[in-house]
Amino acid sequence: MKTQEFLGLLETHPTKSVLFEYAKGKTVAPNYHITEVKNIIVDSVDCGAGTDFWRETVVQLWESPKEKNRTEYMNAQKALDIFKRVNGMKRMQPDAEIRFEYSNPNFHTAQLFVDDVTVNGEHLLVRLAVEKTDCKAKISVKANTGEEACCSPESACC
Repeated sequence: MKTQEFLGLLETHPTKSVLFEYAKGKTVAPNYHITEVKNIIVDSVDCGAGTDFWRETVVQLWESPKEKNRTEYMNAQKALDIFKRVNGMKRMQPDAEIRFEYSNPNFHTAQLFVDDVTVNGEHLLVRLAVEKTDCKAKISVKANTGEEACCSPESACC
């Protein structure tokens, strides 16, 4: 999901509580805060000597230990106000992919992408998912030659 799409959802549903599901049936606790918004530029070279460039917006979610008894989730308007403040200080890229960085004592730190969004009742449920790593070079080898890359140490891939 692009940053502008996510912000559009918040604008469309300002009174809805924003819940983040980080694993099936598990949501970030109501005591979460948006503690950091990062404008990331990725300028990379893969193992097949292919280059790539893209931008990401990474939003850090953190559960405050001092507010463990909190039962109300942040509403979309408050989240949108935070993003507007950030954008006024450091311009966010609307076409950048948005990801959410999160961890808790039972879940490792991960950058999660938006897999799905559901609007129901009073909630805007943002379902997050882990993106598995893959070898980009094997994909480009197949696209250029039509053959599967073996990704052995001797190949032009990995």
